[in-house]
Amino acid sequence: MPELYKNYIGGKWVAARSGKTFENRNPSDRRDLIGLFPSSGSEDVDEAVSAAKKAFAEWRLVPAPKRGEILYRVGELLRQRKEEIARVMTREMGKILKETRGDVQEGIDTAYYTAGEGRRLFGETTPSELPDKFAMSVRVPIGVCGLITPWNFPLAIPTWKLFPALLCGDTVVLKPAEDTPHTAVKLFEILEEAGIPPGVANLIHGTGEETGAALVRHRDVRLVSFTGSTAVGREIAAVCGQNLKKVSLEMGGKNAQIVMEDADLKLALEGALWGAFGTTGQRCTATSRLIAHREIKKELTDMLVERAKKIRIGNGLDEAVEMGPLINEAAREKVHRYVQIGKEEGARLLTGGTIYEEGKWIHGYFYRPTVFDQVTPTMRIAREEIFGPVLSVIEVKGFEEAVEVLNNTRYGLSSSIYTRDVDRAFRALRDIEAGITYINGPTIGAEVHLPFGGVKETGNGHREAGTTVYDIFSEWKSVYVDYSGRLQKAQIDNVDS
Repeated sequence: MPELYKNYIGGKWVAARSGKTFENRNPSDRRDLIGLFPSSGSEDVDEAVSAAKKAFAEWRLVPAPKRGEILYRVGELLRQRKEEIARVMTREMGKILKETRGDVQEGIDTAYYTAGEGRRLFGETTPSELPDKFAMSVRVPIGVCGLITPWNFPLAIPTWKLFPALLCGDTVVLKPAEDTPHTAVKLFEILEEAGIPPGVANLIHGTGEETGAALVRHRDVRLVSFTGSTAVGREIAAVCGQNLKKVSLEMGGKNAQIVMEDADLKLALEGALWGAFGTTGQRCTATSRLIAHREIKKELTDMLVERAKKIRIGNGLDEAVEMGPLINEAAREKVHRYVQIGKEEGARLLTGGTIYEEGKWIHGYFYRPTVFDQVTPTMRIAREEIFGPVLSVIEVKGFEEAVEVLNNTRYGLSSSIYTRDVDRAFRALRDIEAGITYINGPTIGAEVHLPFGGVKETGNGHREAGTTVYDIFSEWKSVYVDYSGRLQKAQIDNVDS
């Protein structure tokens, strides 16, 4: 019998009230049933939100440094169980062990960083315009936060949202992606062991259409933080807008790496391979466009194709494997559909473009690393997010054209340029329309102490990670203390008569 997992509500592990479950299977081998998870409905969401609302009354009064101490213990437990969780994650969503270990490490880093912020939730003091009056601003918690997270970083992204929310004094209900519920269970086991009080953090499994939608609509959820597709983000924003709820959205990307004629080509090659095919291209920051100067384009492309053909595909639990599967059959079908679109548009397929079903891998969702040449900026494969191991090479004549092509997208998350020219590097930093820009590095590799997010249709202006995340999970309160002993009227009594 497969193992039956549960929701975590009010400090207890409980089944969905309906008794319904869904299967969680290994994308490297769909015959491998990991377990059954609750298919939660609106009643389960009500129970989780109610528990969070009840717990908020006391949790908000716990001093922030004490809340930080609990998160530090979470970091220590994550560190101790890093290998275990990494293996659970690889089995559950497919990316190679090196990457899942990095995913857990990101959660560890976030825990330690957030714990320290417990002694630095700084407000501001400022002079008052009136005598004998003190003025300052402080952060206060919001209340119950609904967190909806994706499957591609099933530990890192939940921690990016969960830990700052808890530090600010909020309580949370997390709805993880239905493709990666097991990793979320492991995270909540650790939260429980670290001493999170009952109801402060709640975990509820289910589909986005039912469970996620019920969480977004719930009247007692004061804030929704979502990472996922732009299409779903639009729907969430509309619901939150109608109900005047605070909402943070981190959505799609169509990221590009520019390689100029003066670049270190070997370094640029390594960046393009890692950016395009790391996590099987299933990152919002993945490199999906390679914008190459015409003087080095053929040389770079030849190097790229040679290396892409040699990438070892298979089960990520094998240390020798370099690229795992796509997350599910729908994802693979989408990638293959875009490959056909690229061919129809006139792009030249240099390598890949086919499903990988050799030998024992016939039971997984594998796809060959794919490179297109002769791609123009107006093609769909150059403009739409594919979310798979597909890289489009676009030739440009110079720096200005490269930046123009990079910016020619409705997204604006991550970007990269390889050049030895410091003047070009700084102009790129100024002119590229993206939330993140790397100089001589790939489009992936964000660090937890810097803001993460994008412009245009990548998000709604908020930034996770760093200190900017606290502007999402807290509200500002202005405080005035008048010790003059008399009524003082601002903007009236201080005006010269």
